Amino acid sequence: MGQEYHRLEPLARDPVPPVIAPATPADLPAILQLLEVSKLPRAELERHIGTTLVAKEGKQLVGTAALELYGAAALLRSVAVAAEQRGHGLGQTLTAAALDLAHRRGVHTVYLLTETAANFFPKFGFRPIPRSDVDQAVLRSPEFTTACPQSALVMARSLS
Repeated sequence: MGQEYHRLEPLARDPVPPVIAPATPADLPAILQLLEVSKLPRAELERHIGTTLVAKEGKQLVGTAALELYGAAALLRSVAVAAEQRGHGLGQTLTAAALDLAHRRGVHTVYLLTETAANFFPKFGFRPIPRSDVDQAVLRSPEFTTACPQSALVMARSLS
């Protein structure tokens, strides 16, 4: 009696999820390219590279989210995911990581402007607000003054 051996097919490996990490100045060209492709404002992002997060698959940048800090207030901006990565939760992971960073930096209120993602951000506790309710320092940011049109929806979330 011989033993029968069954040849096992190699197991399909789940793809490794992108790694989220703080951005470095070397990431800036790829971040700006992703924002351009995503039709998002790029104005003065380089000033906030220290509070920008990136998602990388290997060495390839596949997502980003940035914060502009203004004391106890912050502006969430530049949340973008490469087309081939959309629909897998990376935007949610980046947004949650940015909110965690804001909390760790002592931010009490996070604001954002959007023309296309008004249905995405409420799951994180963001609610539409009038521009008149936005912290004055955030209102003076380039995103509010020049980069985003007046028609963009303003949303806010309290972290306290």
